[in-house]
Amino acid sequence: MKKVIVVVLVFLGASFSMNAQDKMMKEDKMMKKTDQVISLEQTPGEFTQKGLTVSAGTYVFEISNNGVDHNVGFVLVQKGKDISKPENHIQTAYVTEAVAPGQKQMSKPTTLTKGEYVYFCPLNPTATNNTLIVE
Repeated sequence: MKKVIVVVLVFLGASFSMNAQDKMMKEDKMMKKTDQVISLEQTPGEFTQKGLTVSAGTYVFEISNNGVDHNVGFVLVQKGKDISKPENHIQTAYVTEAVAPGQKQMSKPTTLTKGEYVYFCPLNPTATNNTLIVE
């Protein structure tokens, strides 16, 4: 009977390990090697980068929570659109889960076309005039 229990436990452990590997592989596929990373840091009440300029292309946003004592997020909106309406948010730019203190999270790949965008955190809360210019 003990051997049966050991075999079942080994099988379950291997199954959980394979599920974790599958999840990691899916996340890796989500971000292609050609996707560039835009790293932004949040501190209490603000982003440390108030503005940046990039070329048009596909990007993944990496948001870090440095010293904020609660979870943070990330919202990107084309400049001029009403930021209070979620339908105006570029939803692929949302981090895949809230960013805990001292942690980093990534967004899904987001294609940016020429124009101006604003970014902010609705959880921190940060200024809503941080600017991303895409040339």
